[in-house]
Amino acid sequence: MVQREPKQERSARTRAAIVRAGAEVFAEVGFAGASVNKIARRANLTLGALYFHFESKEQLAREIVEAQPARLVLPTTVHGLQGAVDTTIAWATQLLGDPMLLAGARLVMDQEYFVDTEKGNSHQQWVEVLLPYLHEAAREGELRPDVDAEALARLLVNAATGAQMNAQLDTGRQDLPDRIRQMWGFLVPLIATEECASRVLEHL
Repeated sequence: MVQREPKQERSARTRAAIVRAGAEVFAEVGFAGASVNKIARRANLTLGALYFHFESKEQLAREIVEAQPARLVLPTTVHGLQGAVDTTIAWATQLLGDPMLLAGARLVMDQEYFVDTEKGNSHQQWVEVLLPYLHEAAREGELRPDVDAEALARLLVNAATGAQMNAQLDTGRQDLPDRIRQMWGFLVPLIATEECASRVLEHL
């Protein structure tokens, strides 16, 4: 006798298939070029199954963008300024092979069409990811006294966003990790104390 998959597990698997298919389609053609029909076909599902889980492609895009930070794989020991550096480099490196992160990168310019303004946009989301590391760096005396952690977090997100957009045009993002390392190479001596800067630059 063949055991039937529990309904809850089947539903979770279907939802995951939709999210992955949506990420792949958004990454390939952007928000405007994606359609629920195209996403449903990619997931090998009916439109009814898709609409059971997501009422619109806007809702699906929001879920994909909001899930971005959880995709990063980081060492559990990262902290302070090194933690901020490692987070951005992990994002740039893992993005190359992760449809979810690729979709987030492609959707960054289309947020006006689906973003939930009450929750903020993906720029603010990544600022919130970096801030704990930068606040820790400030507390530990790794940053120069005149460095504002929140302003620095915004600058880093803006710079990383610009880097990935230019890298997409120039190399299909293949050199994005190198661009992020170069960004830090210029910034670290300006924002960090001499001892911290020496330590961080050694690991770039």
